Amino acid sequence: MKHKTIKMGGVWGDCVGEIDRTGVVFFWGNSGNGKTSAAVSFCIELCRQGLKGLYMSKEEGISLSMQETLVRLNAAQCGSKLQFDNGMDWDEFERKWSKPRSWDFALLDSIQYCQMNYRQYLAFKERHKNKLIIIISHCDGRVPAGRSAKSIMYDAGLKIWVEGYRAFSKGRFIGPKGSCTIWEEGAQKYWGG
Repeated sequence: MKHKTIKMGGVWGDCVGEIDRTGVVFFWGNSGNGKTSAAVSFCIELCRQGLKGLYMSKEEGISLSMQETLVRLNAAQCGSKLQFDNGMDWDEFERKWSKPRSWDFALLDSIQYCQMNYRQYLAFKERHKNKLIIIISHCDGRVPAGRSAKSIMYDAGLKIWVEGYRAFSKGRFIGPKGSCTIWEEGAQKYWGG
C-alpha cells in the first residue's frame, strides 16, 4: 500500500522528517510556550511544500498577539495558500472543506474552543480522511486538557509537544533531531544560554 507523504523542510524536516499527507497532527503545551507560533510555522512549511490551508483561529481570532506572530514568522510569504477563517462558522467551514478543490489542511485552534468531543472528532476525521487535520490543545501539566483532547492525542499520527518555543516530536514521525526551535529569542529566555 502506497501512502502520499510530505517531506518537510527546514526546522520541521529536522523535527519530524517525512510525514503522511493525510491524518492528524496534534500540538499541545502549556500557555505562553509557543503552541500558536509552532503551529503557524508548521503551516508555513506545508505551504512551502505546495499545500494550501485554513487556520481556524477560534481562540485568539485575529488579535494583536496573533498578528504579531504572523509578522514575526513571515506568514505573508504563503500568500493565498494560508487563509484565516475570519469568523466562519463551523457549518460553513465543513461545507467548504468538503468541496473537491478546497484546502489541503486545516488547523483548529484550539480543540477546547471548537468544543468537539471525541465522538464528534472521529466523525469529523472520517468525513475528511483525505485531508490533513492539525489540532492545538491546551494542557494540564504535561497532558492535554480534558478527556477528549487526551483521546485525540493518542489517535494522532504526529504528536508535537511545545515547551519554551521548542517543538518535540512525540509521534510516529521523528526527524534526524526530533526537535526544533520555533523562536530563538523566546527559547533562549526560557532554556537559558
